[in-house]
Amino acid sequence: MQFGVGVSTHIANWDIVRYAEELGYDRAWLGDSQMIWSDCYATLALVAQNTKRIKIGTGVAIAGTRIAPVTAHSIASINVLAPGRVFLGLGTGHTAMRVMGQDPVRVGELRDYLRVVRALLDGKAVEYSYRGRTREIELGHRSRRFVNLDQRIPIYVAANGPRVLAMAGELADGWMTVGGEPEVAGPKLACIAEGARQSGRTLPADFHTAFITTSCVLRPDDKLTDPRVVDETGAWIAAELHFVYELWKDMGRNDAMVPPHFQGIWPQYLEHVASMSLPEDKRFRQIHDGHLVYLQPAERRFITSEAIRSSALVGTPDELIERVRRFEAGGIKEVTLWPPMDCERKVLRDFAEYVMPAFR
Repeated sequence: MQFGVGVSTHIANWDIVRYAEELGYDRAWLGDSQMIWSDCYATLALVAQNTKRIKIGTGVAIAGTRIAPVTAHSIASINVLAPGRVFLGLGTGHTAMRVMGQDPVRVGELRDYLRVVRALLDGKAVEYSYRGRTREIELGHRSRRFVNLDQRIPIYVAANGPRVLAMAGELADGWMTVGGEPEVAGPKLACIAEGARQSGRTLPADFHTAFITTSCVLRPDDKLTDPRVVDETGAWIAAELHFVYELWKDMGRNDAMVPPHFQGIWPQYLEHVASMSLPEDKRFRQIHDGHLVYLQPAERRFITSEAIRSSALVGTPDELIERVRRFEAGGIKEVTLWPPMDCERKVLRDFAEYVMPAFR
């Protein structure tokens, strides 16, 4: 089992990845969301210069906000600074698109984007269409090391829906998802395997699987309602709540989209959204406030024991070790923690001290 850290990208907070490396974490995923965070590639450059071992990449790059050749050259530039340590996480853009009031990109767009980026990173010429004109393109000046394509850059696709999961099995080097319970990974891995089978591909042994969540190590007398527990998990759970709201709205306000651990607070949450100061067509700017960085004070009441238990890795050290073993048994190769910025070091340190040694 490998362990990773998710980072809400701040240009001056590159040191959190150096700290994670010092604690023994294997991989750092830097988020790409242009309206709420610093630029991920600028931050990755600083991370690359100040780390030696940890693998670094995007968590995840968004197909709708940069054209494919730009993404390819950006991650290949980082590979000059950290050769062989770089990966590209790629996704449709739940937050990066929604914080502009736009929808995530469609599966067909992501597929073509992946096709172009993969070919360019493999040093190949590839047909690329831009503004209705298709031309063959290729990354040049390789001998001058403007980019590094010599050490292969794996592409990991963020996926939850069946079509994107199948595409990951067909085209990607790995897959990442989010959640709290290990059992949710099984059906998704089956979709990936079926996508590979239908495309005539055999998944390689090193096909990577990462499960991103957050964690809080409990002391014997801690309760899930304790302020410390809410502080360390609340930003993650609120981000999931915002995601569920967007899906609920996209699916015609379908209550079947609301998971059991949010059903008890759902009417109150809808009242909360309706009371926001911006009109509905601008409200996306408030819904995602604090995304993975901090918990909005007005949303603290929605971080219930049920939500914490279902959405995060929370428990005593022995309980957490048992849950991670369940992830491992279910085919997950990496558990990645994405704590809120104000608690980053404590969450990462606690997990590294009390849980990770059981897997080393």
